[in-house]
Amino acid sequence: CLSFLSPFSKIASMNEQIGELLTHVRATWRRRWLAIMVAWGTCLLAWVLTLSLPDKYEASARVYVDTQTALRPVLRGIAVDDDLDSQVLLVREALLSRPQLEAVARKTNLDAKVRNTSAMDSLILSLQSALAVVASSTNKQAGSQGRENIYTITYQNSNRDKSVEVVRALLDNFVEGALNGNRTGATAAQAFLKEQIADYEKRLAAAEARLADFKKRNVGMIPGDKGDYFSRLDKEMNGLQESQTNLAIAASRREELRKQLAVAKLYVPGTSGANANGSGVTSDISMRVQESEAKLEELLLKYTDRHPEVLALKQTITELKAREAREMADLARGGPGTGAIRSLSVNPVYQSIQVQLSSVEVELASLRGAVSQHQSEIANLRRFVNSAPEVEQEFARLNRDYGVTKAQYEVLVQRLEQARVSDDAAQSGIARFEVIDPPRADVRPVWPNRPLFILFGLLGGMVLGIAVAFVVHMLMPRFDDLSTLRRKTGLKVLGAVSLVRDAGDLLSEKLELKRFWLTSAGLVAICAVLAVLGNAGARWVHSLLA
Repeated sequence: CLSFLSPFSKIASMNEQIGELLTHVRATWRRRWLAIMVAWGTCLLAWVLTLSLPDKYEASARVYVDTQTALRPVLRGIAVDDDLDSQVLLVREALLSRPQLEAVARKTNLDAKVRNTSAMDSLILSLQSALAVVASSTNKQAGSQGRENIYTITYQNSNRDKSVEVVRALLDNFVEGALNGNRTGATAAQAFLKEQIADYEKRLAAAEARLADFKKRNVGMIPGDKGDYFSRLDKEMNGLQESQTNLAIAASRREELRKQLAVAKLYVPGTSGANANGSGVTSDISMRVQESEAKLEELLLKYTDRHPEVLALKQTITELKAREAREMADLARGGPGTGAIRSLSVNPVYQSIQVQLSSVEVELASLRGAVSQHQSEIANLRRFVNSAPEVEQEFARLNRDYGVTKAQYEVLVQRLEQARVSDDAAQSGIARFEVIDPPRADVRPVWPNRPLFILFGLLGGMVLGIAVAFVVHMLMPRFDDLSTLRRKTGLKVLGAVSLVRDAGDLLSEKLELKRFWLTSAGLVAICAVLAVLGNAGARWVHSLLA
């Protein structure tokens, strides 16, 4: 049963709420003149304030910054790769700094009324709040990360011409700051590089002097093309071993040739080897002497008189000449060579063995000289076995310091040349600034939006008037029906007396309503007129206030 009656109880509760709301509406309506007076007062005050607000004009300019000119790829690798995008962003931030804004204020005469530091601080704060430098990208494709290369400079001021002047000054500072900042950085970099190069020149000269003095004091122990100390010693020992082995082989060959020469016959039957005077042996020895002397002349062009091969060849020539003299003497005495010699010739095998023996003798003399030279060099190197490694270590350290200093010096010189090329390129226009929209301001102010403010003033006055009437009703309530009186007081109401109005009362009520609606319509009409007049009304109010 209770669940069946619950919808009816909800309906009854809603009826009570609706009845109470209607009671408040009727009570507020009875105080409509209070509401309309409050609305009039509020609207007039809001409209006067709106019309007396100072106008603000907004000047703006747009500039396009192109840091990817045709000159940039040409300079890649031969000039310093300046980050012009970062330089432009830095200048954009620096435009809103206090020194820059003070310069703008002096240039545009905004500080004409500034008399102290606090006034200047207020002026700088107002400039910072009214100025804006916004970067945007030319690439509008979705999801793309284009470079921010369009910069918009805006400024608001009550004086239209002054706002344009400030934006023009900021635009000039922006372009000059980007270019001069790059040149200033290049000049500072060149000065730093020149200072470093001068310092490294002194260090390089000192390193070269130390290295030259060290070489003078350690002649013979400095590692060169032949390698370091131990590699040279190892090379000499290997050369000594090889020379000794070759010397032993040559000695064995000589002994074998001597044995063969001892058993070989000097002459063999025949006359083919005899010359015109019948002296074949003498002619052969003479030829060998001539050949040896010719070979000696060739060796003297290469070596000195004390060279082992030269000495051996001289000894061979002496022996051949002595032998030739003995043969000639024997033939002159009529010895075995006379008569019978005409029927004999020199044994070619014997002659070949003698030639080989002479060659081996020369080779042995050369090998002995090589062995002696290797032994002398090894002995000389072993004398420095304790000091040579230290000398080489010190030499390597000096070379390393010199090499590092020289490499750094060459890098600095190259960087200085690149900085000079970059400076020349910056002056030639590595970055291009193109003003898209010159500084300009609309003839209409951007603030305040007076028609909107006037409309808000009307709505606010009406809402405030209704609210005041409702608050007065809540403070001094009046009851229109028995149920509300019974519910609010908690007392039993025995009866009610109705008001009986005659024709005069009804006429008077109609006139009162007519006056009320005319008063409300006048408020709305004034609002419409002010909204249409807008800035003209504001100028009229400003003239009255002036």
